[in-house]
Amino acid sequence: MKVEIWSDIMCPFCYIGKRRFEEALKEFPQSKDVQIQWRSFQLDPNLKSQPGKDVYAYLAEIKGQTREWSMKMHEGVAQTAKEAGLEYRFDRAVIANSFDAHRLIQMAKTKGLDDAAEERLFRAYFTEGRNVADHQTLAELGADIGLNSQDVLAMLASNEFHNQVLADAQEAAQLGARGVPFFVIDRKYAVYGAQDSSTFLQALETSFAEQNS
Repeated sequence: MKVEIWSDIMCPFCYIGKRRFEEALKEFPQSKDVQIQWRSFQLDPNLKSQPGKDVYAYLAEIKGQTREWSMKMHEGVAQTAKEAGLEYRFDRAVIANSFDAHRLIQMAKTKGLDDAAEERLFRAYFTEGRNVADHQTLAELGADIGLNSQDVLAMLASNEFHNQVLADAQEAAQLGARGVPFFVIDRKYAVYGAQDSSTFLQALETSFAEQNS
C-alpha cells in the first residue's frame, strides 16, 4: 500500500497531520506494508524570505487584519499542535521561502530519508526558529539526518531537484488538491487536511480491504 503525502514544511497543519497519520499507523495492523512517500508543495511559491519580520505581522498583513487577530489565530494553532504532542514557537519562526527546503527533501528521498527530512525541517521551522531558506542551515539539517553537508551545499548551489519540486506541485493540482496536507492512498482514496487519526485509520482499512477482497 502506497501513501503519498503532499505538504509544505511551513504549513502548521501539515506537521499536525503527520502526527495524526502516524497515530493511525500505530493502530493499523498492516502498517509494515505501508510505503510512505513525501511530495513537495508550496503554499506560497512567491513568498520572499523576510528573516526580520515575525509571523504575526506577516499574517496580519496578507489577511488585512490586526496583529492582535494574528496572534490569537496563531495561539489557537499552537494549542492544536500541543494536543498532537508538538511544540510550536511562532515567536521564533522565520519567514522564509521553502523551495530549497523542498529540494533538500527531494535529495533525502533518493536515500530513503524523506520522512526524516520532513520531520527535521518541521521541527527546525516550528520549534527551533531556524531559517529554512538559508543554505548553511539546510546543510546542517541535512547532516542531522545522515546526509553529507558538503553534498547538500553543492546541490543547493545547483539547479538539482528543481524540476522535481515543480512536478510534485503540478501533480497535486492534477489530482485535485485544494491545499495541504493532502494524503493519497494507492491513487484511489484522498484525505484532505489534518484529519483525526480515526479518519486516516478508516481510509487505510478501506483501501486494504479493497486490495484483499
